[in-house]
Formats: sequence, structure tokens, C-alpha cells
Amino acid sequence: MIYEIQNMEYYYEELDSEEIDEMEETAIDEEDENSDETNDSDETDDDDPDTIGDDEVIGEEDESLPFAKAEVVRLMKQNLDSDKMIRERVKVEMNRFLGDVLKSVCKQLNEYPYTTIEYEMLKESTYPYTNIERINQEKERILLHLEAIKADCNALAMDVKKTLRQKDVIEEDEDFQEI
Repeated sequence: MIYEIQNMEYYYEELDSEEIDEMEETAIDEEDENSDETNDSDETDDDDPDTIGDDEVIGEEDESLPFAKAEVVRLMKQNLDSDKMIRERVKVEMNRFLGDVLKSVCKQLNEYPYTTIEYEMLKESTYPYTNIERINQEKERILLHLEAIKADCNALAMDVKKTLRQKDVIEEDEDFQEI
């Protein structure tokens, strides 16, 4: 057994990163198929407590995630650099995040009074997620404009203070001249 593991590690080191990714995806797909087979067999063998207990743990993990983990990982790997490795917690949290986004969009879609959801409604509900760059640019533009307004207000305040001082000095001079 140890000899087989050492040979597998040696073989694993000789592979390219693309070949490793293919092997990992194949292993994930095989695990999904095996879990489907064990779930089918559990439905018929309800008397065996060991298999039920193991599948309950797996089932709880799968039920807590809104999407198939393999699909989320596949999409992440497509969009990340090939040299990146993804930790298990990142895979799970990305899955949960995507589920939260879906819930948020559906909540907004539920606010429409119509029974049929149209494409325009979906576009409006997903706008904050699909146009985040434009929204951030608009935010920066507004903040810069507010800073300019603030600077103008400060300049006007200083002008008002100067003119009030000059008028006070002129009025005081006139008062002294009358005496």
C-alpha cells in the first residue's frame, strides 16, 4: 500500500498542471457518480446504520451548499490563473456567496407584482452585480464632485469672513472720525 502511494506521488510530480487539473476533475466527477450510487443504495438499505450516518454527514454538507461544488470549482478554475490552487474553504464560501447573490436577486424579483418574471425584470435585479465597475466609477465621480463643492464652500466662507471684517473696520473708522 505504501509503495503504491509513493509511486502515485512520483507519477503526480511528473505531470503537467493541465494533466493534474484533468485528473482532479475526473476524480471529482467519479466522486459525484459514486455518491449518487451510494445515495441510491441507501434508499433501499435503510436498516444499515453505518451507511446512513456517513451519508447524513455528506448529505448535510451538500444540502448546505446551494450549487454543485464541482461546477463552482470548474468555473473558478476557468477564470483563475493556472498556477492558483483553491483551498476547500474558498470553494465552500464561493458557493455560499453565489447562493446569497441568487437569494438577493430572487428577493428583488419577488417585489414585482407580476406572476411571470420577464427578462427586463431580471436585468434590473442583476444590475448592481453586472455593472459594479460602472457603479464604482459613478461613486468616485460623485465623491470628487462633493470634494469640489466642499472646497468652494470653504472659499466662500473665507470670502464672507474677509468682507465682514473689512466692513467692521470701515464702520469703526467712520465712528472714530465722527468723534
